[in-house]
Amino acid sequence: MVPMPEQSPPSATHDVTNQPPPLAPYDASADAALLEGLRREGAGWAEDDVRGLGLRAGGAEAQEWGELANRHEPELRTHDRYGNRVDEVDFHPSWHHLMRTAVAEGLAGTPWADDRAGAHVARTAGGLVWGHTEAGHGCPTSMTYAAVPALRAQPDLAKVYEPLLTSREYDPGLRVPTEKRGLLAGMGMTEKQGGSDVRTNTTVATPTDEPGVYTLRGHKWFTSAPMCDVFLVLAQAPGGLSCFLVPRVLPDGSRNTFRIQRLKDKLGNRSNASSEPEFDRTVAWLVGPEGRGVKTIIEMVNCTRLDCVMSSATLMRKTLVEAGHHARHRSAFGARLFDQPLMRNVLADLALESEAATTLTLRLAGAADRAVRGDEEERAFRRIATAVGKYWVTKRGPAFTAEALECLGGNGYVEDSGMPRHYREAPLLSIWEGSGNVNALDVLRALGREPGSAESLFGELALARGADARLDATVASLKRELAAADQLSARRVVERMALALQASLLVRHAPPEVADAFCATRLGGDWGHAFGTLPPGTDLDTILDRALPA
Repeated sequence: MVPMPEQSPPSATHDVTNQPPPLAPYDASADAALLEGLRREGAGWAEDDVRGLGLRAGGAEAQEWGELANRHEPELRTHDRYGNRVDEVDFHPSWHHLMRTAVAEGLAGTPWADDRAGAHVARTAGGLVWGHTEAGHGCPTSMTYAAVPALRAQPDLAKVYEPLLTSREYDPGLRVPTEKRGLLAGMGMTEKQGGSDVRTNTTVATPTDEPGVYTLRGHKWFTSAPMCDVFLVLAQAPGGLSCFLVPRVLPDGSRNTFRIQRLKDKLGNRSNASSEPEFDRTVAWLVGPEGRGVKTIIEMVNCTRLDCVMSSATLMRKTLVEAGHHARHRSAFGARLFDQPLMRNVLADLALESEAATTLTLRLAGAADRAVRGDEEERAFRRIATAVGKYWVTKRGPAFTAEALECLGGNGYVEDSGMPRHYREAPLLSIWEGSGNVNALDVLRALGREPGSAESLFGELALARGADARLDATVASLKRELAAADQLSARRVVERMALALQASLLVRHAPPEVADAFCATRLGGDWGHAFGTLPPGTDLDTILDRALPA
């Protein structure tokens, strides 16, 4: 008789080796560029809070919230069981955990109620670390933050709603806004026929007998976070395109007409519901003068553009940390990946890009903070530099996350790693609040219509004059290019503006090894067309020790 083989345990064919341990728990605030920028831009007083939030963001629980919120996507309920129209979106509990923490930590409208210098910088730094959890819930917190300055164009409305929009209380569910402990705000600008060209909007605003109150009829094409309490909406009033406040629930407790036709089936950002609402006799309150809708809402756009830069920088940092962790624990061909020269070149190149993005983000946040406090020079710098940063940093995000994913090899291509979610998220930041073309043209528009913009940018660049010959040469050529800039060359010129600005910040504030490598590659041309092409002689050890401490 042939002997029967002994029964083996299910895993007896192999042992699991040479796989990295889970990254979590880790400290999402362990980033020298972030902490140095926080102090430099006037919010050093918030460092303990940022560090605490970084530990929480990198914890196993918060990381699981991010994964679950994306696995269990929001669901639209247009009607209740009796046939009544409700237009509500249901979220997984993990979404609410993420939102509750973000609002409590002051990542929504809170800085507008904080008189301390650096309050807006502290919020941005908090976003740079809490964003390590997941990106989708950053949409409603960003819009809530951005709605406050736009709403101030109508002081009587701001008096009612601002204390609730700046609250640290997350109070979900549709109820009378003034009966809640805290509010979230969204916005509805684009329509299917125009997109960024909002002047082609067809939604009509009709005045009622009550001063300042209108009814809206029309549609919106891409309105995210439809469970927010109030929305800033653009519509055509008798005096032209105007801005309106639209609550989901009216003061008498009845539902305002906000018919959600469907939720978008998006490439990424899937934890966040994005909708197509229709208005039909929808009650709205005028914000600012009739015909000045774009001017009224542009402050909101400036704020959300800053958050696009912040979110791209966050994705870069998060995926760099993931790549570095994998490389430290994975061996191939007889050595750890982290110790192999070519992998070190790739990681160091990514680290340069990440530090430049983070440093620029915090400089923009500092400009926003000082502009709020009346600094006109910083206001002019913020106007031009935010559009420049929005164009370039968000453009770098997809290429960066793809390279970081590749560092994990096939392990990075499977959903379990989390890297595909980050990769799908990256392109959104370049599209949201104006695509690359829109932002590049906005920079040229600002240079032509706002004389102080160019002076503020070159004033900032002049602070690094003489520190690096490659930077000096770039600034000189940039001045010549700007004199002849047109629509055809907009992207090229704005890219050079962004690189010069990042280089000037690194030359002034980063270690010499970091600044030299950035200037040699991004300005001096001693670089290839992919990450991992830093030239011989680059101090990889210093760059990596700074970006990925043991």
